[in-house]
Amino acid sequence: MSGTFLGLPGRAGGAPPAGDGVPAGGGQPTGTVDPTVGQPGPMHLRILYRGPLASCNYDCPYCPFAKRRDTRAQLHADRAALERFVDWVTANPHGDRLSVLFTPWGEGLTRSWYQRALVTLSHLPHVERVAIQTNLACRLDWLADADRQRVALWATYHPGQVDRAVFLGRCTALHAMGIRFSVGVVGLPGHLAEARELRAALPAETYLWVNAAEGHHYPPQEEADWSALDPLFGYSVRPHRSAGRSCRTGESVISVRGDGEVRRCHFVDTPLGNLYDGSYRSALRPRPCPQASCDCHIGYVHLRTLPLYDVFAGGVLERIPAERARVTPSTTGDSG
Repeated sequence: MSGTFLGLPGRAGGAPPAGDGVPAGGGQPTGTVDPTVGQPGPMHLRILYRGPLASCNYDCPYCPFAKRRDTRAQLHADRAALERFVDWVTANPHGDRLSVLFTPWGEGLTRSWYQRALVTLSHLPHVERVAIQTNLACRLDWLADADRQRVALWATYHPGQVDRAVFLGRCTALHAMGIRFSVGVVGLPGHLAEARELRAALPAETYLWVNAAEGHHYPPQEEADWSALDPLFGYSVRPHRSAGRSCRTGESVISVRGDGEVRRCHFVDTPLGNLYDGSYRSALRPRPCPQASCDCHIGYVHLRTLPLYDVFAGGVLERIPAERARVTPSTTGDSG
């Protein structure tokens, strides 16, 4: 059974085949090519940023970072790395239109520097969207300073870690402020009743997504129960065959680590270069996926063999589907 928790690698790990690093040539990069440097010109570049932060205030049994604490030095390093990244986005050296999703191992919004980063980036004219994965265990008043047309939250409800009424109160506050957000749960059997109550209490326009739990098998009735809450659950249940198939990662989507090292996505370890010296730029080109399959939403959403850029049009990074797609169920986890 497929499934990853909030973008943590599941079984999609392993070393990619040789030849998926910085290309020596060939292929057509996204955007207009500058013949003087052989690099793509301005484009819409989606960036998934993950710094060294690993601490979390929750102790979910399905998460390897539960109740983990970073040292003062580790927190300082994460803050410095994030501020360097924000400075790079602000400078926008290649004149791109940018969208950013923060996917921290731990919980970012309990740290003031992530709050400031979202506010700052939301006001940049070349940033189309800035979003973060979060458990919402933080104050929300800082969002009053953000551009509400550009900031968004990918929120997860963890039964047993927070009272449902408290979590729903935070969702109500987001809704009142006009902040774009989606809400989700990990699809464990013990979460189903809570998820139903959550769905009933949320505004109808708030998308409730469900992640298939790692290692859990979903019999037809159980899959149907979860699909009744999330009509798109079928995309999460089964891994998507991806080997040799076209994917936007490494072309118009990249993963950036705290030191600036660029990879095509979180699940392929081959470096493409570094963000800060610009060496990644010449590596942006169409290339097939080197993994056998992809079972995490932040990976397979970018596969061209799936219709998810249409399903999530206008909300790819924050996992908010287009209005017309919210009632369109998926019955297959593979594109054939």
